[in-house]
Amino acid sequence: YLDTVNNVAHVGHENYNIVYPAQRQLAYLNTNTRYLSNHIVDYADKLLETFPKKLSVVHFTNSGSEANELALRMAETYSKRKNMLAVEVGYHGNTGRVIDVSSYKFDSSGGSGKPENTYLLPLPDKLRGKFTGDDSQKNYIDHAVKYIKKLANEGVKLAGFIHESILSCGGQIVLPEGYLQAVYKAVRAQGGVCIADEVQVGFGRTGKHFWAFELQNVIPDVVVLGKPIGNGHPMGAVICTEEIAYAFDNGMEYFNTFGGNPVSAVVGKVVLDEIENKKLQQNALLVGTYLKKGLEHMRSDFPIIADVRGHGLFLGIEFLDEAGKPDADFAYAFSEHMLSRKILISTDGPDYNVIKIKPPLTFKLEHADILLKNIREVLALLTLLRG
Repeated sequence: YLDTVNNVAHVGHENYNIVYPAQRQLAYLNTNTRYLSNHIVDYADKLLETFPKKLSVVHFTNSGSEANELALRMAETYSKRKNMLAVEVGYHGNTGRVIDVSSYKFDSSGGSGKPENTYLLPLPDKLRGKFTGDDSQKNYIDHAVKYIKKLANEGVKLAGFIHESILSCGGQIVLPEGYLQAVYKAVRAQGGVCIADEVQVGFGRTGKHFWAFELQNVIPDVVVLGKPIGNGHPMGAVICTEEIAYAFDNGMEYFNTFGGNPVSAVVGKVVLDEIENKKLQQNALLVGTYLKKGLEHMRSDFPIIADVRGHGLFLGIEFLDEAGKPDADFAYAFSEHMLSRKILISTDGPDYNVIKIKPPLTFKLEHADILLKNIREVLALLTLLRG
């Protein structure tokens, strides 16, 4: 199989450089983090080297969901408030508090709707969102700033703002240029904390930068990590400023039995070594740019492709029918035909009409050629079948 969607196996499936150190450490010692280990210090040091100096404190967890829970708790402790601002169709995990800020969950089947203490900005989708066209970028920014000021005028005090640096479940939606700068400024003016959820898009995936928030030229107060951090090993982390960390250290002890245990610390450090030694961030930029151009060239031959978007090896292809409506049936048929060709691909977005491409960063140019060839052939076949 050619895996084009597994962003957890970040540095490749069956990577011996990950497996062997994990086995060796597990055979030697794995225990409660009350027992001190140099591995956690070494890993924390190496991880912090990838961040702006302002982000200097690490808390380790066992998953992205747990990390987002902790980030929200930090924001609430720091601000002494409960109200959170998030983005429509955002997703931040599967536990209680994070579902409260995950529109993708609480607005979907089985959800109970937006909680009282959650406030939402519209999904900044320039193709089919609240604002479309050439002016949409400015409109989304202006709307967000006005909305935050309106909340303040109504007495709604925000604890903070949580966002994915590129929205994944929203359909691989890239934030408008300057969006986070404007929203961060408005939120901080009200005393709120800015949280960047990098669980889906971090660790060099976007190619140009190691962290996707850097695409927006901002520095969050808190950054949340998960999924690719351990290449499949269950890990997560919260990175924050000293100001947030000191406010959080209020006497209610934070302790995590397994977060940052010796095996996890060894695995996490080796993942960073692999990204660096194999130049996987540079590979994401090279292969992702090549792949995106190849997909864009297909648009003239296949009008059902309404948009190709993303950065590096985090791309989306949106299918709209002749009437401009989301074509989920076509997207599903497309993914099933690709599966029959031994290519793993999947759909996303609120209407399930977006094909997501986020493979391991070991994805090479020859893999991109295989993928592009099969995408073209399947699109041609489905177009023919539709008449």
